[in-house]
Amino acid sequence: MARYLIVGGQGGVGEAMARRLAGAGHELVLTGRSAEGVEPLAAELGAEALALDVLDDAGIQRLSAVAAEPLNGLVYAAGTITLKPFDRLVEDDFLNVFRVNALGAAKVIQVLLPGLKAAPEGASVLLFSTIAVDQGFAAHASIAMAKGAVVGLVRSLAAEFAPQIRVNAIAPSLLDTPLGRTVAGSPRMAEAVANLHPIPRLGTTGDIAAMGELLLTEAGSWITGQVIGIDGGRSRLRTPRG
Repeated sequence: MARYLIVGGQGGVGEAMARRLAGAGHELVLTGRSAEGVEPLAAELGAEALALDVLDDAGIQRLSAVAAEPLNGLVYAAGTITLKPFDRLVEDDFLNVFRVNALGAAKVIQVLLPGLKAAPEGASVLLFSTIAVDQGFAAHASIAMAKGAVVGLVRSLAAEFAPQIRVNAIAPSLLDTPLGRTVAGSPRMAEAVANLHPIPRLGTTGDIAAMGELLLTEAGSWITGQVIGIDGGRSRLRTPRG
């Protein structure tokens, strides 16, 4: 049985990862922006619950208690997205998206390093990028910039920490989640976006969690420094529609 910390473990991809890993018998620590919010899921899964706002440096430092014991892996599933035309973005838009998606990940990893390094069979870190880094989309400047930094972080840390700690990221396309439905704007728009994919549907949290489990566990023990697109083929393929 391995021990994993999931930052942003309540709802969306973080919850899907928690359910999948708990189902495989692993020990979990789940964080949410409030303890009350994440505690019901933690109780259901037999996990430990912690309150964590990734913009709060003092809160991040308290994760050192988690790292006091060996930690087999980290899932950093905290995230935010601001979609605006470039000329409407202000400095706070850029900074907030960067702090949550990229800087928060770096700070959490720093605090958890003692526990990750202490894992006797090695450890794994899983971050999240987006297909908007490699394929430009209008109104995505702030999130693509922040997630581009995540890609750089993955590759740098994978090199620095090899072979003891593997570091990878998943780059999804639009997912059928509450946040994804907000981005799509309406059911009609969601259907239109789904049809842009060679596999014409939106992704699910289960699609992401399946790859996440592989990257975190022994099954993915020869994978590091990778940013893997789980995107219905959208980032690489162009298929004609009849």
